[in-house]
Amino acid sequence: MTAARRPAASFGPDCMHFPSPLIPATLIRRYKRFLADVVLPSGEETIVHVGNPGAMTGLAAPGSRVFLSRSANAARKLPLSWELVEVDLGCGRELVGINTANPNSLVAEVLQQDIIPELREYRSARREVRYGRNCRVDFLLEAEGRAPCYLEVKNVHLMRRAAFAEFPDCVTARGARHLDELAGMVAAGARAILLFVIQIGSAAKFSLARDIDPGYAVAFDRARARGVEALAWRCELSEHAIAIEAPVPILG
Repeated sequence: MTAARRPAASFGPDCMHFPSPLIPATLIRRYKRFLADVVLPSGEETIVHVGNPGAMTGLAAPGSRVFLSRSANAARKLPLSWELVEVDLGCGRELVGINTANPNSLVAEVLQQDIIPELREYRSARREVRYGRNCRVDFLLEAEGRAPCYLEVKNVHLMRRAAFAEFPDCVTARGARHLDELAGMVAAGARAILLFVIQIGSAAKFSLARDIDPGYAVAFDRARARGVEALAWRCELSEHAIAIEAPVPILG
């Protein structure tokens, strides 16, 4: 399924807008998972925060053009955070979102706009609600006369083949446990949805990276067999905002 690309100026209230203009920079290296050295336009070298615990395959090549946000918190040790990278993953150069926290902020906006059909009937959304055995769900959706819906959001930024997004990009034992907990909620009479938010505008289809984490793939298949629903939506990205753009098919 495809959709026309919107110009950056048309990103509306259904998007996650960056609070201030992003700062371009050049990547020197990423290290210790959450740190990267970059060169700013002034020529200054500095350390920035990397909000991504994964492998970031194909997204962290030295010399890449990256875009940074600046925190309004003056007390933060690292005021700059890496948000986007410009890369060619097989469909031409494009912006890819690497901050794994942004999909949750984006979904919070989307839930107010009734964009995703499967989520339109819910009128209340609570974040980070405890459930199961010491787990937290990203969103608990509720509406009068409907079973509660446990919505888990997953960030997707892996593309090893052109237009084909995958998850995960590293082993995630915690993610597998959450799948079993979601299945337990379905067994108890609730609804559970796993929403893959793909921060790659060229994505046309989605699948699990079964070779990277076979255990997660087994847990995913088990959860779906027990009634957990799965959705995948790609994003449109600019230096100003990120928007949920269109659903993509899940292939296995």
